Amino acid sequence: MSDDQDGISVLEHRVPYGFSPPLHLHRAEDEVLHVLQGEFRVKVKDQEHRLGTGDILLAPKGVPHTYRVESVAGGRCLTITVCGDFERFVRAVSRPAERPELPPPAGAPSADAIQALRAAAAKHGIELVGPPLQ
Repeated sequence: MSDDQDGISVLEHRVPYGFSPPLHLHRAEDEVLHVLQGEFRVKVKDQEHRLGTGDILLAPKGVPHTYRVESVAGGRCLTITVCGDFERFVRAVSRPAERPELPPPAGAPSADAIQALRAAAAKHGIELVGPPLQ
């Protein structure tokens, strides 16, 4: 989290083909998704959207949302939030990259990993409310 007074977080994500976080909602902050590269299928509430390079979508606080990377080469996006809850969550569940390339797919997470993710999310004002997109 930066020390700036505005509280704005801008995070860049490099995500592999097929990646989809669990359906979730943020209790305290809106989330803006800006696609920098690739094709994303985004679900906000009950509506699905197809986003490509340059597209932007708002997921309001309290509204369930997720996305899935549909481009075989993967994708890049920015998430923009305020308050810092999402940024602190990302820092809590992340690990340093071992190399510039994305790692190979890890397979389905274990029950313990899912529980740890759920606990970290709850600590940072995020509620997991459903599965990832298939």
